[in-house]
Amino acid sequence: MCVRPRIRIAAVALLGTAAVLAPVGAPAQLTGAGATTTAAGPAPAPARQRELRALLRQDCGACHGMRLTGGLGPPLTAEALYDKPADSMTETILSGRPGTAMPPWRHFMTETEAAWLVARLRNGTIDAPDSR
Repeated sequence: MCVRPRIRIAAVALLGTAAVLAPVGAPAQLTGAGATTTAAGPAPAPARQRELRALLRQDCGACHGMRLTGGLGPPLTAEALYDKPADSMTETILSGRPGTAMPPWRHFMTETEAAWLVARLRNGTIDAPDSR
């Protein structure tokens, strides 16, 4: 099976997202009192949450399926992720998986933002309204 065309599609999707997301080293915008938190810290600001959900649906969906039920990559549903360690999933998002089509996303999100995505994916609330 040739993976190269799919990798190119993922790379195009990745490059298309770069203009929307925060640059490397940019601090995450965090909310104030009453924010939901992850193990890595408070939830991103509502506008950033929308950006992260769009990244998840469009860029991650290119390999994990547009409904995140699997494709080239495994499913990202709550049922598929419930027994996976959150810190391991966060690290996979940030560093990718060498030798696979999973790229690193560290240049597009902070550890706090990746942990927020993992928490939302694991409890099936990725499409819930923005938290303040």
